[in-house]
Amino acid sequence: MTLLAINWSQVGVQAGQLLLALSILIVLHEFGHYITARWFKCRVEKFFLFFDPWFALVKKKVGDTVYGIGWLPLGGYVKISGMIDESMDKEQMKQPPQPWEFRTKPAWQRLIIMLGGIIMNVLVAFIIYAFVLMIWGEKKTPISSVKSGIWTTDSLMINLGFKNGDNVIAINGDSVKYFEDIQTKVLIGGKDVLLKRNGKDTVLKLPIDLIDKLITRKDKRRTLLLERVPAYVGAYAKKDTSYGNRAGLKEFDKIVSIDSIPVEFYDEMVSILGNKKNGQVEIAVERNGQLQKLISNVSADGKIGIPLLSDSQYDSLGVFDVVTTKYGFFEAFPAGVKKSGEKLGFYIDQFKLILNPETGAYKGVGGFKSIGSVFPTYWSWEAFWNITAFLSIILAFMNLLPIPGLDGGHVVFTLWEMVTGKKPGDKFMEYAQIVGFVILIALMLYANLNDFFGWGK
Repeated sequence: MTLLAINWSQVGVQAGQLLLALSILIVLHEFGHYITARWFKCRVEKFFLFFDPWFALVKKKVGDTVYGIGWLPLGGYVKISGMIDESMDKEQMKQPPQPWEFRTKPAWQRLIIMLGGIIMNVLVAFIIYAFVLMIWGEKKTPISSVKSGIWTTDSLMINLGFKNGDNVIAINGDSVKYFEDIQTKVLIGGKDVLLKRNGKDTVLKLPIDLIDKLITRKDKRRTLLLERVPAYVGAYAKKDTSYGNRAGLKEFDKIVSIDSIPVEFYDEMVSILGNKKNGQVEIAVERNGQLQKLISNVSADGKIGIPLLSDSQYDSLGVFDVVTTKYGFFEAFPAGVKKSGEKLGFYIDQFKLILNPETGAYKGVGGFKSIGSVFPTYWSWEAFWNITAFLSIILAFMNLLPIPGLDGGHVVFTLWEMVTGKKPGDKFMEYAQIVGFVILIALMLYANLNDFFGWGK
């Protein structure tokens, strides 16, 4: 019962972070449309966080605009007078055009209004990244400092040929500078990996359906490759009841052997303990320069519970370097722009994989559950703002897609008008809006249902 409560508590923390992040981004996105519409003297009739079919949770009219919060958390909207949008207000469109209406404005003004939300999301992303870089900085692990190579227990990585202790030299012919880049480069367009193994060069060829294999494998791990680390014991929580804590293991103990079998690296304990399931082992540890021996039980799955040290602790021990780069106020904003561009490129590469059936990446398309799982199960402002900035980039990109109903669809029709001088008719725009709405609902249903039923997994 306790374990179930803890799990639901963690889910609640993730859901809370997701709801807060989306609320912030939706409001700011719609504010981009709102402020540009008001700039060009368009009347804004509604400004809503979430949709409000039939009723709203909260609403208040100020001037010409009703501000409110809807009950359906699938987005938000501003209703601009004289515009064919998700409100499908046909009656208003039958009335004579008024000077405060969207439809009476020049095409270039309507284009800016339609791009307002996208522009706002881009600005929000690089401002958030700028402040993250100022406050927390950017942490990187130079690959040259990871002397002991990689460590993986993931079945997919092992089947591909990765071995503990391999040093990653290059991916797709490009040298790897930071350890954090390895997993992304392998999964997003990785074709081959150059390794240094036992002093010799080894090349692993990666399959085009690597993402498909990742999605359908049994052992679901978010981190596929770690730095190989010595067998130090990390910190136990106060109420930790694991066998290792009961046996008396302490933070910074260096495990020397298990049942007289020498141990150097953390990963070497896995096979030894796997042969002692439901049994006992003698653990020799080096503590404050002295050797001590402890007796520990082993669980049915071959574990005794030995936490890892933190990255900063490994850094202090000289296992690998963690370089933190902090930016001053004036340096942070260009760095934020650069990081936003890098994240946009990363997401576009992901999108290309989804559109290529050979990769099988479409099987992993998910909705709110998948997005929520990206957030940590504990509250971290650094993680929250980094993820929120990336979601802002995603929101900007997705809204730019040329699908009727999205900003990108309106942009395409407006550009067509500007190039040809012919404005699409109201009937055409109504039908396009309906088609786009159906497409979006279908995609949203597929993504969210795939989260729960895993049709492609």
